[in-house]
Amino acid sequence: MTRSQILNQPRILTEVESKELLKQWGIPVVETKLAGTKKEAVSISKEIGFPVVLKIISPDVVHKSDSGGVRLGLANATQVSNAYSEIMSSMRQKYPQAAIQGVSVQPLARAGIEVIVGVSQDPQFGPVIMFGLGGVLVEVLKDVSFRIVPVTRRDAQEMIKEIKGYPVLEGYRVHEPANISALEELIVKVSRFIEQNPQIKELDLNPIFAYKDKAVAVDARIILEEG
Repeated sequence: MTRSQILNQPRILTEVESKELLKQWGIPVVETKLAGTKKEAVSISKEIGFPVVLKIISPDVVHKSDSGGVRLGLANATQVSNAYSEIMSSMRQKYPQAAIQGVSVQPLARAGIEVIVGVSQDPQFGPVIMFGLGGVLVEVLKDVSFRIVPVTRRDAQEMIKEIKGYPVLEGYRVHEPANISALEELIVKVSRFIEQNPQIKELDLNPIFAYKDKAVAVDARIILEEG
């Protein structure tokens, strides 16, 4: 699917579509493919290499983990096959009316410092970009910073240093520090992406795993404006 075909659809993009689009704009994401059947899930898993992660793909299921639509660290074809069946069974019971496209298959990413980059539309200022500690921490700590799009490299630097959790990004205990430069570049690229695509209503990259050599989005969601 081309960039224009994706963006001309007024809806919530799936994780696979969102990552495909972000990748085209140079925003680093974990390779993710759609499997519509159990057989495809197994085949893709073998292609990208174990261990893998399966996630439900449905516009009607927003909180995939909370809904039982995610399986992590699947080490072989049997585990993938069983996980696919479990996810589908769980989703049909919890969301009988949901439109289910299948599951996303992606390699299990090495754990890193979890951060979030998000974009929302402010009625007065337009698109606003957010940065903070990610994963469940964003909901618990609400340790985030904001800037109006477009943002410069200097803006990105300030956003990162403003959060109270910045010392975490510098490295703590046995955990390696995050590559701050890679995070700055990611924020700037997201800003440019939003500038060039004003039909995007919301964007959520959470979590992004920050490593000492790079930063990569593990999950992604994009919501388009109606019309």
